Amino acid sequence: MTEDGWFRTGDLGAIDDDGFLRITGRAKEIIVTAGGKNVAPAVLEDPINASFLVSMSMVVGEAKPFVAALVTIDPEALRLWLRGRNRPDSTHISDLISDADLRAEIQRVIDNANAQVSKAEQIRSFAIIPTEWTIAGGQITPSMKLKRSVVMEQHAADIEALYNAKR
Repeated sequence: MTEDGWFRTGDLGAIDDDGFLRITGRAKEIIVTAGGKNVAPAVLEDPINASFLVSMSMVVGEAKPFVAALVTIDPEALRLWLRGRNRPDSTHISDLISDADLRAEIQRVIDNANAQVSKAEQIRSFAIIPTEWTIAGGQITPSMKLKRSVVMEQHAADIEALYNAKR
């Protein structure tokens, strides 16, 4: 315990109207945009990651004018999604990162996540990444936590393109 009665875990939370504590993210994972808005990535990433098509997502925007996201696609779910649209299920994700139908599907997922946050915290742009993030690739830990610094470094060009496209 600290002098104010709270045990400092590094988690961020909010107490709801009924007095229950809801964990909203980690203090170390807060993004501060160029406009000074603090954004807890988990509030956006969790509903995005819950989509059947999404393998993982990562919200970006540190010192940037708006919040954006990188999204990886689950290969098995992609095959089912393609079959449902009478498209060859052998199509590789790298051939679909600019596909209007797939982008519209991911945009719907992002719109759902955006509905849970203020306008300043909403994802305004996203990129579909053609490869999954893995333990072997160094992007996630054995406990399946995202290594944000590794993803930021490996996808620096993708992130920069998100902000250059919106200017």
